[in-house]
Amino acid sequence: MSQPNLLAIDLFGIACDAGASRRGCVMGPEALRIAGLAPVLIDLGHTVTDCGDIEAPAALDGSTPWQSPAHRKAEVLAIAEQSSLRAVNALRAAHLPVFLGGDHSLSMGTLSGVAQHCAAIGKALYVLWFDAHGDFNTPASSETGNIHGMPLALLCGEPGFGPEFSGAWRGAVDPRHVTVFGARSIDRPERKLLEDRGVEVIDMRQIDELGVVALMRQVLARVQAANGHLHVSLDVDAIDPAIAPGAGTPVAGGFTFREAHLVMEMIHDSGTMGSLDIVELNPYLDNAGMSARLLVDLAASLFGRQIMPRQSVRSGVDATVHGI
Repeated sequence: MSQPNLLAIDLFGIACDAGASRRGCVMGPEALRIAGLAPVLIDLGHTVTDCGDIEAPAALDGSTPWQSPAHRKAEVLAIAEQSSLRAVNALRAAHLPVFLGGDHSLSMGTLSGVAQHCAAIGKALYVLWFDAHGDFNTPASSETGNIHGMPLALLCGEPGFGPEFSGAWRGAVDPRHVTVFGARSIDRPERKLLEDRGVEVIDMRQIDELGVVALMRQVLARVQAANGHLHVSLDVDAIDPAIAPGAGTPVAGGFTFREAHLVMEMIHDSGTMGSLDIVELNPYLDNAGMSARLLVDLAASLFGRQIMPRQSVRSGVDATVHGI
């Protein structure tokens, strides 16, 4: 039996909720730590370094980001610059960066850094956006103005964000290499942009009709064929709020416990994941740590925890089929 692929994993907390519609995601990184993320990954044999939290600098006037949209945007952009650099440095060191959110606006920076690294080494980048929402709004199309609904649009090059969203930290993602998996709440202008730009959106109706296995195999096969780098962005609201209540923007009808684990297990088996975001955990809305523990369990499946070793399962099937 082959030995598991053991990794050097860097954990970066991003204690930021300035891009969200509700406060509380700022506590997400610590909740994931308390739920035992690092010990679980170490128990799987990986080397884990908790690099602490990436935090925005305090406002010069002493105000908090939530006092104005301008301050909230400034915090998101300050975080993006730092997280982009952390992603690049971790990947250059052949480590796998895991970013613990924090709201989904953090992906503007983390995925920018991943994109810069992939471009520098000539590796195709693919993005699996595990989310109830498309996150493809722009400042002009967004009904709320909340930046956590915009990261994919920015990364895929949509206009209208303003010069403050540019800089050395900014990376680019090919929208044709993006898959939104589990969508069930997409705004009308956002839907048109997703269609026009060629983003693959696998919504819950498709999943209900065809099943997660067939659809996820197609996604992963494309990454494997290109020998690509897969960035997984895991939003807690992709999962049904009955089992993951700690989401600021919950939508009924999400993934079940086993569906979510199966997707994570398939990603691990593909060997394609090179970076990860875990976002939108809001402990203030959670039920006694229920969502945090589930996210840690899903991360364990992503990094190789199995009920039985896959080779043992295949051997047993072969023996039964061949009458051994």
